[in-house]
Amino acid sequence: MHTINWKDAIIAGFLGTLLFDLFGLIMGMGWWDIPALLGEKTGLGLAYGVFGHFSNGILLAILYAGIAPSLWGPAWIRPYIFITAQTVALVWFFMFPLVGAGVAGLNMGIDMAIGSMVRHWVYVIPYIFIINKGLFPKKES
Repeated sequence: MHTINWKDAIIAGFLGTLLFDLFGLIMGMGWWDIPALLGEKTGLGLAYGVFGHFSNGILLAILYAGIAPSLWGPAWIRPYIFITAQTVALVWFFMFPLVGAGVAGLNMGIDMAIGSMVRHWVYVIPYIFIINKGLFPKKES
């Protein structure tokens, strides 16, 4: 039976969200661009946006920790399968249209679609090392 290591999932989600934000800053999107957008669109301000953004990052890591053993492939590729599916389904087809950016953010240019996927791929790096216990984890006996 598989159980979720809650501490590891929460840490991986928090660190992944920091990486996501740092990569966004490096890409020239500003610090906390997503929390600012969340706060603006909800009318609840930046503090709510930051809370919602990090809560979402942590929740995704917890969900991944629960389903990771069911995903196809070696441990290092599973986070990428998970986050690619999540980004397409929930960001490209739900969130972007919701904020007026169109499907995959294409109303804002192809770089939005590519940038959002790459940011999410950067986000899952802690999953590999914290939740999956490395690139080539030892088999449990």
